[in-house]
Amino acid sequence: MNPISPDLDRSIRHLLRSCGQYAKQMAASPFEVFEKGPEDYVTSIDAALDQKLAAAFATMFPEDGVITEEDAQSRQKFHAGYRRLWCIDPIDGTEDFIHRKRDYAVMVGLLQDQQPIAGWLYAPAYDQLYYGGPGWGLFQATADAQPETLIATEPAPPTTGFCPVLIGHRDQAQFGSAIAQLIPEAQFYSLGSFGLKVVDVVLGRAGLYLYFNGRVKLWDTAGPLALAKAAGLVCCDLDGRSLGFSPDDVHGETLAHTQPILVGWSQYVELLRPKLKAAVEAVAQNSQP
Repeated sequence: MNPISPDLDRSIRHLLRSCGQYAKQMAASPFEVFEKGPEDYVTSIDAALDQKLAAAFATMFPEDGVITEEDAQSRQKFHAGYRRLWCIDPIDGTEDFIHRKRDYAVMVGLLQDQQPIAGWLYAPAYDQLYYGGPGWGLFQATADAQPETLIATEPAPPTTGFCPVLIGHRDQAQFGSAIAQLIPEAQFYSLGSFGLKVVDVVLGRAGLYLYFNGRVKLWDTAGPLALAKAAGLVCCDLDGRSLGFSPDDVHGETLAHTQPILVGWSQYVELLRPKLKAAVEAVAQNSQP
């Protein structure tokens, strides 16, 4: 069942497409880029969309909390006792956006009782929207066409000749060699947006997505992992523990997840998780002075 009314769902879809198309148009013009932290960038477009989305969701859902990536003050709402929290990422995959690549997205996720129950992900370069959640279903829409059901597609089981694994560039640089030693059949590739990586797993283009570097935050994960759960994917850490969204599971100030993240089809997770854990532990041991 849709956790919000059909009218509000349509409003969200219209809003995300409007914001995404604005971002796509502005990508062709000069814009400002700022460094928030080490290798963590934001543009003037992120900031403008952040304000627009925050205002719109506060109006549509006045009784809920609204957290946005570019408003640090909004993170306090995570600790304010709201049952429902909207987590908004105005541009997921900012580095791709900065370099005029295609794999960025506008994302919104809804947490209820500290669990992702709905997500909307719009990829402006493809004019493609993905949305849904557990107990609701999965849907997609291209341009302004009517939405249709999105069919989650499980890939073939991993073999010595077929084992597609999504991994970010930072994680591949740090852990790729160790993983390849223990899982030589792994075929690595990457995309910009966290959300679009998860969609690639839902669509069966990869069996597993790995995220180990500890930078991903609630606004990156809430929407995509709602879609992953609706698709029946496993969302867990290296010990097999389900990913958490409570104050015990994220950094209190930054709202970054403290767990390493695996998102994948069960056969991939069951087969590869122990080897991935061993690879990460080996890197940690070798990094000690």
